[in-house]
Amino acid sequence: MIPQKTKSVYQIFGFLTYLDFISRFKSIFVAIACLGFGLQAEDSRTTNGLLALYDFSEKEGSSISDRSGIGRPLHLVISQPGSVEWLDGALRIHGPTVIRSEEMATGLNAALQFIGEMTVEAWVRPLNVDQSGPARVVTLSKTGSERDFTLGQDGDRWDFRLRTTRTSGNGIPSVNSAENAVSVELTHVVYTRDRNGWARIYVDGEQNVQKSVQGDFSNWDNTYHLGLANELSGDRPWLGDLHLVAIYNRALTADEIQTHFQIGADSPKNLPDGLNDSKPLTEADLSRQLFRDHVAPIFAAHCIECHDPVTREGKLDLTQRITAMAERRKGNAITPHSLEESKLWEMTVSDEMPEDRPPLTAEQKDHLKRWIESGAEWDVEVIDPTIYQLDPGPPVVYPQRLTVNEYIQTIRAMVGVDIEEEALAWAPKDLRADGFSNTAYNLTVDLKHVEAYAKLAEAVVERMDWSAFLDTHVNCRQVTEKCLDRAVRDIGEWIFRGAMEDFEQDAFAHVARTVVHAGGDFREAMQFVVEGMLQAPRFLYRIEKQVGDGSRWPVGYYELASRMSYIIWGASPDKQLLKAARSGKLFTRDGMLAEVNRMLEDQRAQDRSEEFLSEWLHLGRLKNLQPNAEKFPEWKSEFAEDMNRETLEFFEEVVWNQNRPVADLFNAQVGMLSARLAKHYGMQPAGDGWSSYDLSDVPGRGGILTQGSVLTVGGDEASMVARGLFVLHDVLRGVVKDPPPCVDTTPVPAKPGLTQRGIALERINNPNCGGCHSKFEPLAFGLEKFDGLGSYHEKDEFGNPLRDDGEIIIPGSPEPIRYQSSEELMDLLAKHPRVQETITWKLAQFALGRSLVASDVPIIQSAHAEAMQAGGTYPDLIRAIIMSDLVLKTPTEPAP
Repeated sequence: MIPQKTKSVYQIFGFLTYLDFISRFKSIFVAIACLGFGLQAEDSRTTNGLLALYDFSEKEGSSISDRSGIGRPLHLVISQPGSVEWLDGALRIHGPTVIRSEEMATGLNAALQFIGEMTVEAWVRPLNVDQSGPARVVTLSKTGSERDFTLGQDGDRWDFRLRTTRTSGNGIPSVNSAENAVSVELTHVVYTRDRNGWARIYVDGEQNVQKSVQGDFSNWDNTYHLGLANELSGDRPWLGDLHLVAIYNRALTADEIQTHFQIGADSPKNLPDGLNDSKPLTEADLSRQLFRDHVAPIFAAHCIECHDPVTREGKLDLTQRITAMAERRKGNAITPHSLEESKLWEMTVSDEMPEDRPPLTAEQKDHLKRWIESGAEWDVEVIDPTIYQLDPGPPVVYPQRLTVNEYIQTIRAMVGVDIEEEALAWAPKDLRADGFSNTAYNLTVDLKHVEAYAKLAEAVVERMDWSAFLDTHVNCRQVTEKCLDRAVRDIGEWIFRGAMEDFEQDAFAHVARTVVHAGGDFREAMQFVVEGMLQAPRFLYRIEKQVGDGSRWPVGYYELASRMSYIIWGASPDKQLLKAARSGKLFTRDGMLAEVNRMLEDQRAQDRSEEFLSEWLHLGRLKNLQPNAEKFPEWKSEFAEDMNRETLEFFEEVVWNQNRPVADLFNAQVGMLSARLAKHYGMQPAGDGWSSYDLSDVPGRGGILTQGSVLTVGGDEASMVARGLFVLHDVLRGVVKDPPPCVDTTPVPAKPGLTQRGIALERINNPNCGGCHSKFEPLAFGLEKFDGLGSYHEKDEFGNPLRDDGEIIIPGSPEPIRYQSSEELMDLLAKHPRVQETITWKLAQFALGRSLVASDVPIIQSAHAEAMQAGGTYPDLIRAIIMSDLVLKTPTEPAP
């Protein structure tokens, strides 16, 4: 038995882990972007993990381009151009020269350093088999005795020197190929080193040697440059032909290396898809770039509030080129190439516009001036304020703490324990931010969380089936140090959803040994280890590695597996998904699609989709719904429960059972109602319990906007403001500025002779309010016949007749669209591209756990188009999002 003192001391391990996490947080958060990812055909070169690629296709000059297409390119410069000769697809080095990167290889160094895996691949033709030193072919180093790694030729052997915490600063001892591996023929030589320390050299597609090289890369120097054909100090020249050099931050598999060998040195398949040489920018290109980066955001932030298709002050609409450039009697707003003939410039440079708003800054005016002078090119059909309201910078990806529901599902998936009741009772509630409660920046941890996680971890460990768990994850149960260390590593990789870091391995192995030394057996040691792991940051957070060069880099295979599983299931990866990641199957489009499709067939995918719906529509607010008892005397809390269930069962029926496009949620003529809810809606109940209803002949009903769960957003008075804003923000992705702080926003009740629609029209016709209210209140006109709790009426409580016709302007559309009934409005919304795209945006935001930014827009638009072409169902949307760079890549921060 374990002494109680040992147990009580260990109970604070989780808390101490959090203290350690806090102190290390910055370095963990900005840890590097490891193991790149890409999708490619089975018969082409892999781009998964590619960091640098040189194919020597320049044919002339003294520079060599990095054609990897990953991050900031690491171009090379030839110091003695007279010592080289350009061939067709190769560079011949016939005399000593130094070929080195223009910049320090900081990003490449960082991407290799943390993961501890790498591949250096070269197609070369040595001049002879007598070069020694070894002669440097590829090197990341400084001098003849200072390096991170070097591939060299030492006579008739290939030599690879790798600096680790177990080798010298010169990479000694090195790994040497067998004798006679070097020839004067075109040769494919590849060095790989995997996470477990196994180093291998392949020659012409076949493994030539294998050797263990232990240690990690934490002692690398990030000030080194990348070099070819010589040491950076110029004293280890190599002569011969270079056809291709590639560097990866993972160990390529034997099959991948064989494929690369079969493809050959000079195949077009050597380059990533779509990679083209850049061309000089024309004046029109520069003008479009100015518009995209500066002018459109200026219009969106300072002009379109008054000059959009709805308001059109001065009869000017600045959302489209055709209206902005239109001929005007009193002078054109914008005349390309002419500031003098552009009234917009005249009004802004004099600070007359924006009216009643702060003037443009000097920098903004300069952007506008240069844009007009360069031709006022326009690169979008319509300026969408939603896009330009987004953060213009790259997305910031915070470590994502598991939400309470994700915690529950992860525990169930990992150790088979249902901890839902305790987690909901003990863990602090997740708060909404930007419309969702899984927004990463808002998922903080305080002492209440620490205490809750400690209690939950203890409860989970006590209820686990330890025999089954150990049988699944542990191969050795002896209390030897070796066996304990191996068990900790295997369990840690499962619970942490990825390989453990050295400090984590050491810490938890120490716990296991301490328990054994105190008299505990193997099982007790693992219980304490698991209890600690369930409180560790690596379990509670989805931490990704993010230091690179500031651009988007491919995610690692463990990271990709976690992204996929939490997007589709809201839980951790299963064994099959992790196996697919480790084996490389996720590195092909077919392999990844197979896993996505498999996961979508699991019930957890449907459960996760319903969580998305609940978050999107904020159904959680129904738990706190307390309408005015005098106005609604028949209200019972059970109605709120039924409304919540109605929407979820409706979603299940339309999206999963009927497999219809998600946009059909807005007009599907089916209802899933309890008897009391049907009666509340004014319908004849079909039975005593829950039933499916055909709503084709039911006035007004059909689609989520006509369900009580959504209609109650308008409050007791069925406010046109609240309902209209919901449709604008959550259905149409529109934007409108907040009201001034002095405005009374208390809902105005209807009265005899004045309906909510009449009240709304008074605001719309008010010059001080109409500019904004005209953009959203008409969106709710079609819902006027539904009262604050979703019941349908032809007249309100004062006998005022109600209407459900109207007209709306969809954000981004210049012309109003009329509808005659709520049914027509629902059909209009279900079929409108803006609504369909909003669903994709909302689902992407929920999937990523962060708000979208401007640089995400082209990616999500492409994913949406792909999903719509496939049918627009929920599985189609999920597949398109996961297969896009929103999931396959992650933004990085420049290495310090």
